[in-house]
Amino acid sequence: MLRLTKKADYGLMAMKHLAEHADQGACSAKDIAEEYSIPQEALAKILQRLARAGLLQSQHGTNGGYTLTRDPRAISAYEVIRAIDGPLFITSCITVRGECDQSERCTIREPLRKVNQSIEDVLKKIALSDMREESDTEHHHHHEAHGSLADLVTIGRK
Repeated sequence: MLRLTKKADYGLMAMKHLAEHADQGACSAKDIAEEYSIPQEALAKILQRLARAGLLQSQHGTNGGYTLTRDPRAISAYEVIRAIDGPLFITSCITVRGECDQSERCTIREPLRKVNQSIEDVLKKIALSDMREESDTEHHHHHEAHGSLADLVTIGRK
């Protein structure tokens, strides 16, 4: 099954936290780790990776910690996942050197590539600012045109 790694989950949680607390200045790895019961050492590495990818800015000193480098509406779930897990591939043949012993007889490479592209496209449309928990009734009243997590759930049913 297609799954995000635990690291990507933690990264998205941390980024969402930073987006929601942007007005309160920098947050430390320790604060975020405690808030969500995430192992602090693991989270520190994830936040460093996100900073290297240019999604977070690290601030040293007494009020040190991390802040987003851009508006949460301008950071996609895809960027966060890619910074942590690398490129997304649902099968190994979609990778750059993708060869397998079925390559001559394979009839599903192109359909799978399209599925991979669809997932990527949906994740690119979901901004950090869209990643809210909302009840079903709320969801029907203000469904934004630019995609949401609900689109991922319905992607297979279209």
